[in-house]
Amino acid sequence: MGIWYLITMLLVLWMWQQALKQVRVRTIPYSEFKRDVNEGLVVTCSVQEDEIDGKIQPKTAEEPAKKSAGKPSASPSPATPTSTPATPAAKPQAVTPAPQKSDEKNNKKPASATPAPATPPPAFEFRTERVEDQDLVRDLVKAKVTFTGVRPGFLSQFLWSWVVPIGVMFLIWRFLARRMSGVGQSLLNIGSSKARLVAEEDISVRFGDVAGCEEAKYELEEVVSFLKNPAHYQALGAKIPKGVLLVGPPGTGKTLLARAVAGEAKVPFFSISGSEFVEMFVGVGAARVRDLFEKAKAQAPCIVFIDELDSIGRQRGVHMGAVNDEREQTLNQMLAAMDGFEANVGIVVLAATNRPEVLDQALLRPGRFDRQVVVDAPDLDGRTAILQLHQRGKPMAADTDLRKIAQETPGFSGADLANVMNEAALLAARRGATEIAQMDLQEAVEKVVAGPERRSRRLSEKDKRLVAFHEVGHALVAAFTGHADSVHKISIVPRGHAALGYTLQLPEADEYLRSKAELIDKIKGLLGGRASEEVVFGEITTGAENDLEHATALARQMVCVFGMGESVGLVHCAQKRPMFLANGMDDGTWHRDCSEETASQIDEEVKRILGTAYASAKQILRENRGKLDAIANELLAKETLDGKAFRGLLEAQGGRAAGRDGRAEENPIPGGTGDSGAEHPTSH
Repeated sequence: MGIWYLITMLLVLWMWQQALKQVRVRTIPYSEFKRDVNEGLVVTCSVQEDEIDGKIQPKTAEEPAKKSAGKPSASPSPATPTSTPATPAAKPQAVTPAPQKSDEKNNKKPASATPAPATPPPAFEFRTERVEDQDLVRDLVKAKVTFTGVRPGFLSQFLWSWVVPIGVMFLIWRFLARRMSGVGQSLLNIGSSKARLVAEEDISVRFGDVAGCEEAKYELEEVVSFLKNPAHYQALGAKIPKGVLLVGPPGTGKTLLARAVAGEAKVPFFSISGSEFVEMFVGVGAARVRDLFEKAKAQAPCIVFIDELDSIGRQRGVHMGAVNDEREQTLNQMLAAMDGFEANVGIVVLAATNRPEVLDQALLRPGRFDRQVVVDAPDLDGRTAILQLHQRGKPMAADTDLRKIAQETPGFSGADLANVMNEAALLAARRGATEIAQMDLQEAVEKVVAGPERRSRRLSEKDKRLVAFHEVGHALVAAFTGHADSVHKISIVPRGHAALGYTLQLPEADEYLRSKAELIDKIKGLLGGRASEEVVFGEITTGAENDLEHATALARQMVCVFGMGESVGLVHCAQKRPMFLANGMDDGTWHRDCSEETASQIDEEVKRILGTAYASAKQILRENRGKLDAIANELLAKETLDGKAFRGLLEAQGGRAAGRDGRAEENPIPGGTGDSGAEHPTSH
């Protein structure tokens, strides 16, 4: 570093000297320099290779010649009287004597005055660009000018010949290196870890900032206690788990929990994604793993967090291609690094994934990731706590009830609930309010579940009537089945991409098990819209496409997965779906695991379940046709009915309340389009 200071000092000194020289020296043309030489004004000069410097002494300015005293006067002569006018001469005689007296005084004054010596102008330094002139030396000798030749100074020659060119080349190299770093990532550092180190003072997340996963926080408190006081565990001979694997659905707060552990323990936090280890070059991932753990040992005690572990921790096998080979090399190096830790060195590896079933078994054995913490979707109390966390800094109206919103959002993750609170704030701002009201929260839930309202989509009266009877069919069938979920809202306002209407059923209590009767009633509710179209209009439309898709998937799960089919029995006929990823078999992407004969029996059993449920739904609607017409006409008039208004209309028509109290459908599903591509009313 000292050499750079020396070079900078020399450069500044040289530039200072050059600046002073430019201010003090006057630049003149070469022709003017030659003229001054011939006139003898040049005192000294230094002849250099490219320029000539020196000093010029200008001559004193010559005084004007003195006027002689006998010079005739410029006043008019008296010998010409004829030129004067004949008018009285008083006026001219009074004018002429004044100049004569003045001239006499002026003529007498120089005669008696002594001339003062003239002050010579100051000499000045000059410079001029040298041109090819063979007579220059001869002219300088003739004019008796003191001149000499000058060689370039060592400092100037050194700076111009070495420092400046090398500096320019260095700047060009730095510029090109930065431009190429995005392509090659500076090949010299390709094996270094991309983990981001967050200092302990920069981590502001604590366990109090995480809600909805109390069991997971309890499991991680041991890790925090070990990082704070490792001597207590060492005295008892206990060993903290080297690796903790956080598993759960997306958006449940796994990364937030890892940061909270680092914030509570007040230790450095390394964060990296599993995909950042793998490159196209074999061996780079393993080098980055080694570099990561070397950095972690230097910062111990610390936490290393690896997000999306399944991107490099998949089960090993025989694969073709360099990418798989690189992934396996990275996994092998990670296994060796984790198993090579010394006891209680103060490094805890936290990892997160939503696909634990694809991880290599060597990662999950004791000594590596030997503790798994499940971070599942929050329950009712957890959702309430999460909503309370996200309401911080937001002005809430006095009528807001977050627990009611939590009851209407079963299955929502922490990220979904944060989105609900943000959408509610946006809706309140859109209507010009200063506080977030309960209506904003409920509208935000519906927007997240079914999509935003699309009132610009205008339906004809025929389609609007068909949508109303379709949605009321869903709600009415659910109301007259013994295990139905209560209806929360019915609407014929289009939402989202393809839903021309929806029937929203939300549970107030979390459900973890469902009986066969409950599943059958759910299928009846899904088919209620199609049944209403056939009962009222005598024809069917493409609007029930999404309903049929989910009803068929649920019936196939009953037969293939839950063992509820009569002909197939207890045989498990479908491959296991991902543990924590949504949809799975519900979206029709599952694969059967049975013979062709069994598959045929499954199809027949699914048809039987759907046919029986559809016939039961039509029977319910025929028996309650008057209620169906009355509620549908009310829905056409108001476009939206909440659960309370729906149950009031049922009671007014002599019906009963909808299904089980506090029960609602767990996954309200927006509708889709039919085979023809036209958009039609759908439910859920």
